[in-house]
Amino acid sequence: MEMLWTWLLSIFFILTLLCLVGYQLMCLMDLEDDYINSYDSSSRINRTVLPEFIVQGVFCVILFITRHWFMLPLALPHLYYNVNSYMKGQHLADVTEIYNLLSWEKKQRIFKIAYLFILAILSLFGLFWSIGDE
Repeated sequence: MEMLWTWLLSIFFILTLLCLVGYQLMCLMDLEDDYINSYDSSSRINRTVLPEFIVQGVFCVILFITRHWFMLPLALPHLYYNVNSYMKGQHLADVTEIYNLLSWEKKQRIFKIAYLFILAILSLFGLFWSIGDE
């Protein structure tokens, strides 16, 4: 039964990450379409970056504690990228450079969404597999 709860918790964390990254992408698209200014877009994105990093870290810790050795290596590259960008100081959107980096930032978020979507599908598969075992 604990496997079922672990998979449900995993899906919850992945959906939370999808919502956070999707919100960041929406802010970038609004900036591109000139619906909001660069200061508002940067401040909205920067408010969601740290919660995204924390949720990803907690997600990897839970996978490690529950010994999901298949999902943990799949989730670690995202955590490594987040930690690496935080250590280099590149995790926040800069108000003055956001227009120059807009296409790169959008591609980054789209790649994250695709990656998290694959993790969500694998988690759903694991959830259905554990339901079948019960």
